[in-house]
Amino acid sequence: MARIRQTAIVGTAALAVLAAGVAPAYAAGTTIRKGSATAAAYSGRVQASLLGTATVSSSLGSGSCSQSTMTGSINSDGTALNVSAATFTGTGGGACSGSTSATITAQNLPWTGGNVTYDAGHTGGRDATVTIANFKVKAVINLLGGITCVFGGNLTANGYNGTNASRPVTSSGEAQVGVQNATVNKQSGSSFLCPSTASVTATYALRGETVAGSGTFNQSLFVTS
Repeated sequence: MARIRQTAIVGTAALAVLAAGVAPAYAAGTTIRKGSATAAAYSGRVQASLLGTATVSSSLGSGSCSQSTMTGSINSDGTALNVSAATFTGTGGGACSGSTSATITAQNLPWTGGNVTYDAGHTGGRDATVTIANFKVKAVINLLGGITCVFGGNLTANGYNGTNASRPVTSSGEAQVGVQNATVNKQSGSSFLCPSTASVTATYALRGETVAGSGTFNQSLFVTS
């Protein structure tokens, strides 16, 4: 039974970009720009791509996803951050790994009402907070016919410009969303075998479209006041 319970935390890897606490309010305004502090404002479709591996741990064990992408849209003032598609997989597009495999799927898309907020105080070295509102994911663990864990809520991550020396993955020059040992919580609809909380660490790169509607996310992004 202990081994079965250890596998349940794998599903929380889906929340790697979503969880870091509640964002404080800031007086400064927010502008999303096309790659630099002086570039034109950007609004439109955005994509978050996992850099490296999303890892999840708790007192019950650990697990990871090696591939994840979220696609949505945002206004140039940081409002209306919506997620319309989200995938979370292991190597080669298969299940996420751990003590056993887990299939993770996004629920109740689109996730609407999120935002990016510039942090004038650069708390902890960040440039902004990135809040995903109304998210929900389901993980089905490949044991006993499938053990289901559901996680959801409104959570916030740290945002970094691509020139920020404090960004989590310095080998990438793109804007990033990073979480370090963030706590996520189990929601109703989960098996009693699922942990009530888990700790998540991961980083995503953020890009927009150079050509609106093209589906090619090659536009660097930058957050200023």
